[in-house]
Amino acid sequence: MPTRNVNLTVEQDAFVEEAVKSGKYQNASEAVRDALRGLQLRHQQDELKLAALRAHVEAGVAALERGEFTEVEDADLDAWLDDLAATSVR
Repeated sequence: MPTRNVNLTVEQDAFVEEAVKSGKYQNASEAVRDALRGLQLRHQQDELKLAALRAHVEAGVAALERGEFTEVEDADLDAWLDDLAATSVR
């Protein structure tokens, strides 16, 4: 297994130490590997969210190009948004 040297802040080191002392992990390496798995998962989730956001933007642009939109006057915007929020909660 590859070995890396990493520098931790005092707070991070204390957190890892406490995780090991509490019995959640046998050693610091296990704790750090678990943290990295969490980071990997977060990055994967971020990529999925970004892909979904891009798909929604593309769908919105396509709808605009087809003329599928509702124009709202500035003075009516707050009320329109309130109505939209109320119907989406139901």
